[in-house]
Amino acid sequence: MRRLAFATALAAALVLPAATLAGSRVAAASRFDNTEPYAAKQWYLEQDSAWSYWPTQPQLFPVRVAVIDSGIDGGHPEFQGRVVAARTFVGGSAYRDEQGHGTFVAGEIAANPANGLGIAGIAFNAQLMIAKVVGPDGNVSLAGEVAAIHWAVDNGARVINLSLGGVRDPLNSSLDTYSPLEQAAVEYAVSKGVVVVAAVGNGPQSPKTPWPFAHYPAALPHVIGVSAVRQNGSVPVYSNRDAVYNDIAAPGDAIFSTIPRQLTESRAGCEDHPYSDCGSFEFRDAIGTSFAAPQVSAAAALLLGQNPRLTASQVAWILERSADDANAGTRCAQCPTGRDLYTGWGTLDIESALTMASDGTKLPAPDRYEPNDDAGVWAHALPPLPRTIDATLDFWDDNVDVYRVHLNARARLFARSTPSVAANVRLALWAPGTKRVGALDVDLSDRLALSTRTGAQARLSYRAAKAGVYYLEVRLLSRPRASVSYRLALARG
Repeated sequence: MRRLAFATALAAALVLPAATLAGSRVAAASRFDNTEPYAAKQWYLEQDSAWSYWPTQPQLFPVRVAVIDSGIDGGHPEFQGRVVAARTFVGGSAYRDEQGHGTFVAGEIAANPANGLGIAGIAFNAQLMIAKVVGPDGNVSLAGEVAAIHWAVDNGARVINLSLGGVRDPLNSSLDTYSPLEQAAVEYAVSKGVVVVAAVGNGPQSPKTPWPFAHYPAALPHVIGVSAVRQNGSVPVYSNRDAVYNDIAAPGDAIFSTIPRQLTESRAGCEDHPYSDCGSFEFRDAIGTSFAAPQVSAAAALLLGQNPRLTASQVAWILERSADDANAGTRCAQCPTGRDLYTGWGTLDIESALTMASDGTKLPAPDRYEPNDDAGVWAHALPPLPRTIDATLDFWDDNVDVYRVHLNARARLFARSTPSVAANVRLALWAPGTKRVGALDVDLSDRLALSTRTGAQARLSYRAAKAGVYYLEVRLLSRPRASVSYRLALARG
């Protein structure tokens, strides 16, 4: 969906009683299968291996999933008892969806899987939080999106789905829609342990098709960027490409889901049938990365329902590393073996993700200093030196850590990083007042010192010309499949 920055945002709130009390478990059924009337139209559940991990429906903890989109049809029978909170940030009612997009996305995630009416949402343990940020003109309010992220986090969301975005073009600043406000909101969610999932975007909403860069917010640190694949495993031309920020792919063609009742067409067979085959053209055989992302959000909810102690970074790591590699053998002719710019780590495989989460696979250690992905307000402030820090880098999700270090005039900083495995880690020291260290238009005159290497270690020494807050950057330059733990030793001389 398109994004209009800084549109006026009005807000009204309504919070409903939770369908399932927090901390209780979803009751088990005698048989676990998609037995809804339109199960055959939900081919993507089988392709995702959505429920094949369990022979019968398990008992999972409920997980709040925020759908930040165009609202929801609050009277739709598939969502009765499934919505625990709703708020509009663009006026009107969050329970009225004029666009249909939000209702469609919500259906993929959490349509009632056992009411015998229509379809089954993938995350049968999901409790929906609905944030309406799309105005009557179909544009997304950036101010509304930012406020909605804060609202969702503050009201218990563990997963946020963002099937929306703005163009990223690191080669042309006039086209690039990067927003520090959006990044700050995402960083806030990350700091509170929330999994953030976003569509990488579609060519028709970009300057050309296919577009070589993921949209924002998918292109922000710690966000799981989701692209689309067809039922036969090929990559559609509309799905944006990106060598770094495209993390995983999911089905995005011919998706069947729910639509608002008021958008149901008046034709034979569509009476009391608020599903996408009775919607307007854009919802019949719906396509787009917008409809791939909700499947990943639902998978995250299942993982957290099975093990609520997983961190957001661990959930992302599991989903990505358990994905099925897309290559010529899976009918993705342009996809090389291994991680690629079309599908990231590969296609979503929920069964493999749940297996990895429970089979003793060693997961990356939580990094308590995150988020700390840039200079300025993003950097983590360190207490007085000397100091030793144990942290983690991941080239694909978190390749930079930045720390704020106060130095007196003429004080010398000594820094040494030691990675846990063979990896190329570089240190750099940036001047007081530096705002960003990773942008293409960064002012390199602010970079005061670079590390030298002694074996696997990177070492840096610098004498401060003036007192102030300096920024120490730790950057992973190599591209290992696994995350890289490192120890950073800091001292003053």
